[in-house]
Formats: sequence, structure tokens, C-alpha cells
Amino acid sequence: MVTELNESNFDEFVENNKKALIDCWAPWCGPCVRLAPVIEEISTEGHDFAVAKLNTDQNQAIAVRFNINAIPTMLVFKDGNLVKTLVGIRPKDDIVAAVNGA
Repeated sequence: MVTELNESNFDEFVENNKKALIDCWAPWCGPCVRLAPVIEEISTEGHDFAVAKLNTDQNQAIAVRFNINAIPTMLVFKDGNLVKTLVGIRPKDDIVAAVNGA
């Protein structure tokens, strides 16, 4: 299951998960809508990382904090630190490999 993040729970989610994949999206973004089922599928596959999504329209302070200028953007965190940023639609295997390689 994909966790919904916002400005009040973002930092706690990142700190409480050894590895995390966060999909930054907006409802008006066509590529984001196409990526959503892939993110949902990844979240149900039992990987050793947490999966969440963040609506950048509703959480602009976080978008600014991580210099998100295009969506979809996926942020990969390890031990509370941002280690990778993936911009644009990617195949599921590439996304999983990026997080596992972090």
C-alpha cells in the first residue's frame, strides 16, 4: 500500500524507513497518472523499502525543499538522506533497481 505524505508526516516517514521511494505527483499531470499504477504495484511486491506519494500541489514547501521542478519525480531515500532523484516515467524494473541500488 502506498502511504500518502504531506508536510506534517514527510520527515517522520523518511526517518522511520531505512529505504524509501516517494513519488511526487499532481492530479493534473498525465504522466503522473500513468505512473501511479506502477508505484502501487511496486508497493505490493514486498520489497525492503517503503513506498509513498506526495501531491506537490498540496505540499509546495517540500517540492521547493527538494528542488522538484518537473513531475513525476521520484525521490529515493536511504537512512534519512536523499540519495537519488528520478525524473519522468520509468519502467518498473528501473525504479526498483534504483531503490535497491541506493
